[in-house]
Amino acid sequence: MIIRTLKEIRQSDRNVKSKGWESARLLLEDDAMGFSFHVTTMRAGSELKMHYKNHLESVMVLKGTGTIEDLATGETHDLKPGVLYALNENDEHIVRCETDILTACVFNPPVTGAEVHGEDGAYPAARPHVSAGSA
Repeated sequence: MIIRTLKEIRQSDRNVKSKGWESARLLLEDDAMGFSFHVTTMRAGSELKMHYKNHLESVMVLKGTGTIEDLATGETHDLKPGVLYALNENDEHIVRCETDILTACVFNPPVTGAEVHGEDGAYPAARPHVSAGSA
């Protein structure tokens, strides 16, 4: 069983900060859960272009407001508490934050925690996974 607190993670190297966002990575690849789980804050006024070519992500908005634009279709959707978006087709997108937006995020495959967005907005491809029972 894994027990962690958000406060503990915020004070560790699992709390990753970048321009326009901060992410507390509560579960990572080395936890061997098959996904990673993050509590992420995107900052008011930020425009974040992202394209997870190598990961699927699901995001639940807990606090704050903004929009997400699907760059393939040009569609824009409102973000507010209670809205979930899932990047089920490795969707290239832009999140525009009116206020700070607090989210809970799941990545598959899991991230290691050391990733940073490349110029294309993507994280690098995941390493081949070795299960805890493998030699």
